Amino acid sequence: MLRGLYTRHSRKVQMLAAGVGGIGVYSLVKSQSHTHADALSHLAAATSTDPAQLWVPPSRDEMLRRLGCPETPTQPVSKSWFSSSSSANKAEPAEAEPEFDLLICGGGATGVGCALDAATRGLKVALVERDDFSSGTSSRSTKLVHGGVRYLEKAFKELDIEQYKLVVEALHERSIFLKIAPYLSYQLPIMLPIYAYWKLPYYFVGAKAYEFLAGAEGISKCYFLGKRKALEAFPMMKSDRLVGAMVYYDGAHNDSRMNVAIALTAVAHGAVVANHVEVVELVKKPRSKFFGKAGFGKDEICGAVVRDVLTGKTWTVKAKGVINATGPFSDGLRKLDTGLTTQEIVAPSAGVHIILPNYFSPRNMGLIDPETSDGRVIFFLPWQGNTIAGTTDSPTTVSANPMPSEEDITWILDEVKNYLDPGIKVRRGDVLAAWSGIRPLVRDPAAKNTAALVRNHMINVSESGLLTIAGGKWTTYRAMAQETIDKAVEVFDLGEKAGPCISERTILVGTAGWTPNMFIKLIQNFGIETEVAEHLADSYGGHAWAVASMAHMTGLRWPIHGKKLSPQYPYIEAEVRYAVRREYACTVVDVIARRTRLAMLNAQAAKETLPRVIEIMAEELHWTPERQAQEHADALQFLSCMGLHYLEGLNDKSPEERTFYTRNHFVPEELVAYQKEFARWDKQGNGRIRAKDLGKALKALDVSVADASVQQDALAIAEKMELGKQGLLEFGEFLEVLSEIKERKQLSRFKMEEGEARTIVSTLKSGGGV
Repeated sequence: MLRGLYTRHSRKVQMLAAGVGGIGVYSLVKSQSHTHADALSHLAAATSTDPAQLWVPPSRDEMLRRLGCPETPTQPVSKSWFSSSSSANKAEPAEAEPEFDLLICGGGATGVGCALDAATRGLKVALVERDDFSSGTSSRSTKLVHGGVRYLEKAFKELDIEQYKLVVEALHERSIFLKIAPYLSYQLPIMLPIYAYWKLPYYFVGAKAYEFLAGAEGISKCYFLGKRKALEAFPMMKSDRLVGAMVYYDGAHNDSRMNVAIALTAVAHGAVVANHVEVVELVKKPRSKFFGKAGFGKDEICGAVVRDVLTGKTWTVKAKGVINATGPFSDGLRKLDTGLTTQEIVAPSAGVHIILPNYFSPRNMGLIDPETSDGRVIFFLPWQGNTIAGTTDSPTTVSANPMPSEEDITWILDEVKNYLDPGIKVRRGDVLAAWSGIRPLVRDPAAKNTAALVRNHMINVSESGLLTIAGGKWTTYRAMAQETIDKAVEVFDLGEKAGPCISERTILVGTAGWTPNMFIKLIQNFGIETEVAEHLADSYGGHAWAVASMAHMTGLRWPIHGKKLSPQYPYIEAEVRYAVRREYACTVVDVIARRTRLAMLNAQAAKETLPRVIEIMAEELHWTPERQAQEHADALQFLSCMGLHYLEGLNDKSPEERTFYTRNHFVPEELVAYQKEFARWDKQGNGRIRAKDLGKALKALDVSVADASVQQDALAIAEKMELGKQGLLEFGEFLEVLSEIKERKQLSRFKMEEGEARTIVSTLKSGGGV
């Protein structure tokens, strides 16, 4: 049906999309869908070449109403051009006191995975999240969907069957990722450089074993590259003593977009989800079932008191069972259950990642360093047009927005330098963003040795019935959810109502209607840039049509539609409107960090977009001036945890301090001074100075360095950098020497005192920090 409508009305659609920016394709489909069956019909209706039927999720107000929130207004449902006043387009009456089979606390990967698993089994499910979907660890991962090469190595070295099982399970889950959300997940070749001949068979066998364990669910085959081919594939790599490289394939994804897609798919299958709603109290009653059975107390949890963080409204949600899927914050909810003296099970570990410009890695090839100075693995991967490097594993405390430490950032930079060509300088100023994610390593309170950390994840049921799922990693979220709901069905006596788990074959919202080439039609139909069209297709799948239809005209000959939020990135203003209307975005941080990824990619660019993002959201959500000011302040505070605080106040600092945190080595006034001094020593007027005059020029410029001998031996620096071989230096080489001297001094400021060791989490427990 939609195909014919689209063909007959394509011109009309494009005119409306251009003139209004908010109607477009959405006007051709039903604007609301309340039933499980109706949602599924939309998910399955699309063809491979035409715009998908666009299911529209209920509004957040509607979600709160179904959750039992008092006095929540019901949003009127607008009729589309071709819809009737059927029951599907009418709001359902609110139940007096709705009771759910399960109330899930936590909207990260595990929480939304549990909601989707339970909903597809036919259970009545509610989910609440104190902040936003994937606001914590789930949006701050390494972006890999992988089995774990470090786990496999340990399994063989230590003959550890549990490590082996972890790898096999994760490889199976990797294949499911690629099937249920192919627009958000993809296979990525990762290069493992080899600098010793004896390591060649070792890495070859390891890569082949990793490939073999995936079996029929594997992706592309691994292969060996000689030195020349390896450098062609990754030209930034250090060539000295390079023997060759193994290239193997693993999965990668856009983590927060995946999290949102899972949450929306749960909604499509009947779940009630609400972000920015926190649990403030657990409600209990005398136990009526399993009383006296080992492990159960006299009281049982029958719901929770929740509060809408945005409005302050508080109410009670009834449920037969409550699942604690709050990740690093698991102990907080457990203490609501059993008191402040409850033994803590979370051993938080900070994993820091940094974002570098895209010229530090090829667009379609990652790199792994298996032998870092502290024994864990570092990945160097292309992601969202930039390069991501990480991660660390250091003990930390639990907080909503942890700050990446300067020591961890410097350590990652130092490790990256070990594998890059010496001519490529990776400076602190090249770090566009940096963030810290808290990985919830856990102790099992039921184990004999409660101080020992579990290797994967842990499920625990308290005496009152609070079911806690903690630990694990992104790749195995679905398997963890399946195991959790299996346990919930058993503990909360839901067996008669719950069907079998079908999450392995449940496609996510956006998959229907997506093809690898759909971006071409977006370009042709809406007149948007190629980069923007590819981004929309890869971020929204079949729903990219809806985003494009909300795009306003640019006023340019080309592109016709799609005003960018930042000229450096493909995010457009229409995505802000779409995030508010269709993806439950409620705050500026929701948009810049998790619906788009701008805050994670470039903290300064995200800051520059704040006025426009706030303006659009104020239009959509009717914010007061006071709310707009608060949103701006909150966004700046969040961006400080993404590395922005390093850039604040730079204009008031010395040129040396300013360039340490910026991508350019020199400020304009420095370049002017260097050019003048270089010209003074250019006696022949041929653009060259004598190498033996280098020290005199530096002295005249009053170039101060931490070590006086460096200034005295400037010529030695030039020789080490293989500059001035003919006894002459060009201006570019002159700047190279100045840059090296400046970098040495800057790095000395952040060198740790001799003998001081970085505190790290054992790789035996962390799995190598990934």
